[in-house]
Amino acid sequence: MDFHPLLQALILGVVEGLTEFLPVSSTGHLILAGDVLHFNDEKGKLFEIVIQSGAILAVCWEYRERIMGIVRGLPREPAARRFTLNLAVAFMPLAVLGLLFGKVIKANLFNPVTVATTFILGGFVILWAERREHRIRIDNVEDLGLGDAFKLGLAQACALIPGTSRSGATIIGGLLFGLSRKAATEFSFFLAIPTLLAATAYQLYKERHLLAMDDLGMWAMGFVASFVSAFLCVRWLLRFIATHDFTIFAWYRIAFGGVVLATWQLGLVDWSAG
Repeated sequence: MDFHPLLQALILGVVEGLTEFLPVSSTGHLILAGDVLHFNDEKGKLFEIVIQSGAILAVCWEYRERIMGIVRGLPREPAARRFTLNLAVAFMPLAVLGLLFGKVIKANLFNPVTVATTFILGGFVILWAERREHRIRIDNVEDLGLGDAFKLGLAQACALIPGTSRSGATIIGGLLFGLSRKAATEFSFFLAIPTLLAATAYQLYKERHLLAMDDLGMWAMGFVASFVSAFLCVRWLLRFIATHDFTIFAWYRIAFGGVVLATWQLGLVDWSAG
């Protein structure tokens, strides 16, 4: 099927927005969606990175008052400086490992079969983490120490493997390290801002030769779709975790990964990238 570029952009934007902050892997979903939509060439891969900026803006808008309070407090408030330093420390592991191994990972692991397998394994990790006894040490993101931030950064770095989920790795890592669900989820939101901004800026500079004015409408459609769907998803997730755990996402990952592997094995879907 020959999908219209604007329709491709709309679908991928919605997929990005709905999955970026849930523990289900936005990268994995975009790889699979791009394969189905036949938009998995170099331009398609760049598009998937860039529309993350819409999701980033959604988080910035949702937390705009707290972010502005932190920015205003940097010159004189130790709490604001500590929070900013925590974000910088948590950002570093993924940034360093991504620069060192990013090319190798993309060349060998960015395919539907790997993603589906990681979906399933990640689901079992979430089930295991949720069935452990939770001993909460930290109720609010403002109470994180540098050691906690570094451990959360190491957890986020696991998301270099496609299908793992950046938010999922950070949130589940947070639960294992003694954060409450709210604190772990909110820190994953805040950590997404420097992480996704850096990834977007780096890819735009690196692949700038793929940018063209003729594609402006497609980029705009993907950006808006990503922003709206991410904004709605963030608000829903904050309400959801107040009364639920993450088990439902684990079963979704296992079921979805199983369907992808089954359709590939039976030849029902031509996962060309696999």
